[in-house]
Amino acid sequence: MKWLTPVLLLIATLAIITPTLLVAFAPPPPRAITRIAPRLPPARVVPPAELPPVEPVALADLSPDDARAYNEAQPFADGAITPARPFHFAGAADDLARATDCLATAVLYEAGDDATGEKAVAQAVLNRVRHPAFPKSVCGVVFQGSERRTGCQFSFTCDGALDRWHPLPASWAHARTIATRALAGAVFRPVGLATHYHTDWVVPYWQASLDKIARVGPHLFFRWAGWWGTPAAFDRMRDGPEPVIDALASLSPAHAPTVAPVELAATGAPIVPAPPLGDATGGEADEPGAILATLPANGSPDAFPALVARACGTRAYCKYLAWTPLAGAPAALPLTPRQQASLGFSYLRDRAHGFDKALWNCGQFKRAAPTQCMKPQPPLTGTSPEPPRAPAEPIGTHRPAPSAVPTPLPTKTGVEGR
Repeated sequence: MKWLTPVLLLIATLAIITPTLLVAFAPPPPRAITRIAPRLPPARVVPPAELPPVEPVALADLSPDDARAYNEAQPFADGAITPARPFHFAGAADDLARATDCLATAVLYEAGDDATGEKAVAQAVLNRVRHPAFPKSVCGVVFQGSERRTGCQFSFTCDGALDRWHPLPASWAHARTIATRALAGAVFRPVGLATHYHTDWVVPYWQASLDKIARVGPHLFFRWAGWWGTPAAFDRMRDGPEPVIDALASLSPAHAPTVAPVELAATGAPIVPAPPLGDATGGEADEPGAILATLPANGSPDAFPALVARACGTRAYCKYLAWTPLAGAPAALPLTPRQQASLGFSYLRDRAHGFDKALWNCGQFKRAAPTQCMKPQPPLTGTSPEPPRAPAEPIGTHRPAPSAVPTPLPTKTGVEGR
């Protein structure tokens, strides 16, 4: 049994050394995470006689994890969520085009390609338009404070996001669809009368005086506490023209700068500048003041009046005839029967006779009002006579068009804008 003594010594040595090595080389224990509560201003309910302030975005100095923990601990307001009333945009066609693109930009840059989040953002924006504490236009609300690096209400309007990233045409079309429907009365009920929102990984200082009412994805939605968050406070209508937003010129034809008449006359052909969402060409036709153009490939029909405004400028008489890229614009008047039938959009201004009207080919572009639709052109023989310059509607004068098949709208599927 001489071997037994060395074996016992080896076992005893290992029993001492092994725990020592495990302790020496073991990883350090995880550090306890300390949740830091932000120091927010005291909550205050603004009385009805005082207009609540619209505060610039300022965030508590918290890590994303600490902000999430704090936001999770804040309870939702008691009671049912009161949905907003439908918002029906009332205004000129060019105002509607600008408002649509402002709202589409907000929902896309704030919520990305999440259709539910986009609807929630659109509702919060329109709630602000109706509230007397905010600007009186859709574009005014979206770009409020954007002239300053701090103070904007939607962060994408002042942090350079519009210059760093441009959406794909499909994403832009989907966002415009959501904006169009919201401006035509669609209501996103889950966020009620919310006028503010933020992502759950930040804590804005304004949060203390608002009621937390809903969560949509990573966004938390809030309404003002007290009377200013009730339906009675949302009693204002949109008022005045929608401003042109220079920052959207590369994305939206409706916000592109207008070409001065002198510059327009000096350019010759092409007379219509190429819009950012597609190619457009055009040239002076044989008739003085007539413009034959090809519509942008990815443009919205709501933006066509903006193309007219750029092309016609301040002319007293202007005829604008436009075709889709598939049909292409003819080189000159008079039009052939085929060209008349394929006409996509027409506009005639004759200020001497008080005439100003735009019409769409509703077989190609869906319109909400039948009065915006052209009359389908019957087959003609020979050449088409030139319409008179005295009061006359554009080619395709409106009549009911039951045979027209509208093209369906595209389908799809922080306020602090972070």
